[in-house]
Amino acid sequence: MINTSPHSTPSSKTHFPINNEHQQPNHNIFTSNKSNLTPKTYKLLLIINYICLFIGSLSSSLLIKFYFNHNGSSRLVSTWVQSAGFPLLLIPIYLLRFQHQHNNVTIRKPFSSFDMNLLGLCFGVGIMLAISNFCFSWGNSYLPLSTSSLVLSSQLAFTLLLSIIIVKQKITFLNLNCVILLTLSCVLLALSSSNDRPEGLTKRKYFVGFFSTASAGLLFALYLPVMEKIYSKVDCYAMVMEMQFVMEMVATIVATIGMAVAGGFSEMRRESLEVFDLGGVKYCVVVGMSVVTWQLCFMGTAGMVYLTTSLTGGICMTALMGMNVMGGVVVYGDAFKGMKVVATVMCMWGFCSYVYGMYVKMKDDDNNNGGGDDDTQELQNKSLLELSEVVIKDRH
Repeated sequence: MINTSPHSTPSSKTHFPINNEHQQPNHNIFTSNKSNLTPKTYKLLLIINYICLFIGSLSSSLLIKFYFNHNGSSRLVSTWVQSAGFPLLLIPIYLLRFQHQHNNVTIRKPFSSFDMNLLGLCFGVGIMLAISNFCFSWGNSYLPLSTSSLVLSSQLAFTLLLSIIIVKQKITFLNLNCVILLTLSCVLLALSSSNDRPEGLTKRKYFVGFFSTASAGLLFALYLPVMEKIYSKVDCYAMVMEMQFVMEMVATIVATIGMAVAGGFSEMRRESLEVFDLGGVKYCVVVGMSVVTWQLCFMGTAGMVYLTTSLTGGICMTALMGMNVMGGVVVYGDAFKGMKVVATVMCMWGFCSYVYGMYVKMKDDDNNNGGGDDDTQELQNKSLLELSEVVIKDRH
């Protein structure tokens, strides 16, 4: 298109393509800034993260029930597995770099965008995650599923409140309606399982479990908007994975120190050989799969917060409580009737209405942009053509 004249010399034939190549560094879906993603790549990345969140949340909940059904009971182990999968993040982090090393372009180095302030924030959030994970495990060891679900359902309302304070989240009918529906569905879900209170649960253990679970919900409700605030200054999705690696590493270090001090590793060995009724090999398989699924869950949550908002991330996680119920029905044959059916329908209705509202908003935004990408490409082609004509005139 540039060299349309027979008077052009060989040097003019290669001049523009070389400059154009140097002006466009090699970025992909993970290393591009969020604002530079096309609508298609943005939606693809969003779908990938929600799939990770969906698989991680559903699988981890089923594995936890499997663990406790076969006499597993260690709070320290259930705390440790929630963050111990952080080394798995090194695979996508460095795979992106190795993929483009053969290209003669500037390649973004992993962890190169970190400074002391960002590292300090990651360490602080990592400690907060470790405390939240421990409170979650401690509460689940005492409370029945119904009470735990009821207490955790308040997390979404706190996420909305803290999002308003920290990131100035606007209240709309769409998000308020979804928060109310999902919270009510969790309450109904808890009430439908009110007869699963374990034997020997004293008032002291009940209150310890209640406040532990409430603390876990509050800490996670704080974690979501805090991360949205931090992610607003993040360069790309690859950096989100790097931050998640550092935070999960800190949480794992804290959990490992707790395991070492409290004898958690010897407890894990005794539990695998003597307590778990399926044997040591299957115990290790369950623990290993839990490590992987929890990491998928946390990475999916982080990606949803980065790509959307902290409130949307909280809504997606709360909506999956209904899917976890369906997973229990399919895999373990749990009863599914009465209020549990109503709660699941309300959960799906609230979530689907929110997703549809987001889809309509994104579609309206695309229409309002008026095909900005095509206009940009047309201007670039026009500029190259005009520049080519100038060179041709100079040759004459």
